[in-house]
Amino acid sequence: MKLVAATRGSPLALWQTQHIASLLEPYGVAVEPLVVVTSGDKDQSAPIHQIGGKGVFAKEVQKAVLDKSADFAVHSLKDLPSLTPEGLKLVAVSSRGDPRDALVGSSLQDLPVEGHVATGSVRRKAQLAALRPDLNFHELRGNIETRLAKAENFDAIVVSAVALERLGLQPKAMEILEPEIMLPQVGQGALGIEIRTDDLETNEILLRIQNPVSRVEVDAERSFLAALGADCRSPIASYAIHKNNQIRLRSLAASDDGKIILTDDRIGDDGIELGKLAANALIENGAKSLFKG
Repeated sequence: MKLVAATRGSPLALWQTQHIASLLEPYGVAVEPLVVVTSGDKDQSAPIHQIGGKGVFAKEVQKAVLDKSADFAVHSLKDLPSLTPEGLKLVAVSSRGDPRDALVGSSLQDLPVEGHVATGSVRRKAQLAALRPDLNFHELRGNIETRLAKAENFDAIVVSAVALERLGLQPKAMEILEPEIMLPQVGQGALGIEIRTDDLETNEILLRIQNPVSRVEVDAERSFLAALGADCRSPIASYAIHKNNQIRLRSLAASDDGKIILTDDRIGDDGIELGKLAANALIENGAKSLFKG
């Protein structure tokens, strides 16, 4: 059996699609990638939060599935909006990779006073600014190789640890930032697969590669994102760990400059409910006032 997978064309996106293909191969399924150019790929200069937020890397890929050019889409879940378009469903989440962020070019301790750090993420900028108000921040766009090539122009850049791992990239100077230092993006490190809601055959096939623990964790984080009503234009973070039938969900909302950091840390057995409770707690503490319209 052959299925067509819609994907972005970056080396990381193609790695992710090939990874999903390798998980499906034991079930006699061959995967043919369909490369889709997204609006986020076309505009490599403007900050992501200025050109549409999370959806800029997903809309065109989702459209390829909806118009039946592809059978399913492979997404980096941190780029996927919390609201799924009508006609699509998030059918499976494969085993999650490293959710943490990586500081490349320096350790946090060795960053010079008033050092220059580049990142395209308002979440990373806000959390670093809270730790080091002296730092100067610069916009950074492009695929992981492009960003690493620009690293020499700054004291450090911030990228996802899993992107480096998946592409076998090993910068000389690097520090993995633990969640206690920098809380990860919703869904970071996880791959999500979307299909048409009426495609029952593909649904059954792709459910075979779902990782139940990763799915519970991601659902909790995405529940928080949806209930908060925010996107990547807002400095927010949420990270769930599912262990021993319990879910710990840590969540955060911040001002752009990191001067205000609101946090929530709770444990329960229903991830989706936890996400809603965490969002409501932060909203009650003024989270909505931190977000730009």
